[in-house]
Amino acid sequence: MTATRVDSQHQYRMWQGWRTHWVQAGNQGPAMLLIHGFGASTAHWRYNLPDLAQDHRVWAVDLLGFGRSEKPPVLYTGELWREQLRDFVTQVIGEPVVLVGNSLGGYAALCFGVDCPQWTHGVALLNCAGPVGEDSIRPNPVQRLLFQIPGVVELASAGLFFYMRNPLVIRRILQQVYKDHTHIDEELIQSIYEPAWDAGALGVFRAVFKSPPGRRLDQLLQGLTSPLLLMWGTSDPWMTVARAEKCNALVPTAQVAWLDAGHCPHDERPDLVNPLLRRWVQTVVESRLNGDLPGIGAW
Repeated sequence: MTATRVDSQHQYRMWQGWRTHWVQAGNQGPAMLLIHGFGASTAHWRYNLPDLAQDHRVWAVDLLGFGRSEKPPVLYTGELWREQLRDFVTQVIGEPVVLVGNSLGGYAALCFGVDCPQWTHGVALLNCAGPVGEDSIRPNPVQRLLFQIPGVVELASAGLFFYMRNPLVIRRILQQVYKDHTHIDEELIQSIYEPAWDAGALGVFRAVFKSPPGRRLDQLLQGLTSPLLLMWGTSDPWMTVARAEKCNALVPTAQVAWLDAGHCPHDERPDLVNPLLRRWVQTVVESRLNGDLPGIGAW
């Protein structure tokens, strides 16, 4: 049973017995679904959602375990979030969408695009996370040893969680992954800090260390039949340009936009991301409705 209610600007629905949060803006144009990265939330689309809503119908969701959504003790995987997105698109939006995902949200968007092609007009990835190649899913000898010691993962992840649950630490991490620090403000820091105090937040953090790695990006990209846009901040120390180039090599028909930004180009450089998304979405949706594929090449 799924129920939806409105609480001020925040909307909630019960999904598989858990309370999940979403927002929506815009009443005309193509349908877009924005999906945040690890530790972030719908608030991370603060500069994108209101602007894109001028000529699009835009939804943003808090993935289970993040933001204002509940944080139950479950196995967090790309398949779990794909199911959440699938039910949201089919039950709330009710039509195919263009998915836009950053980091972990890009991985969830890609899982959806591969497994639910009939509901996907296109997939836009901003510095997408996820394992690439065989080596990325093989733990090194030290990691294997640590995983064999009872309780070590729980202790290490708890220590790291409590260390990172600090506004000053959050700011320092953001300064490492944003090239331009202009938008590293109190609003952004609080949007990451506050959900970390929710019941179950530590369990979600621990689950990242315990969850299976899931399908590799090369497997997913080779199975994607919808148009793909790669928007990549070239100064990202985590999801590097080399990763983007591997993704592009797997899907040579993808549109590619190299951005002078870090790990979260949508928040750091919305002045670049929003016009690129707007132009690509228009091309993709028109082409899909006409039964054609969008143009090929890099931007």
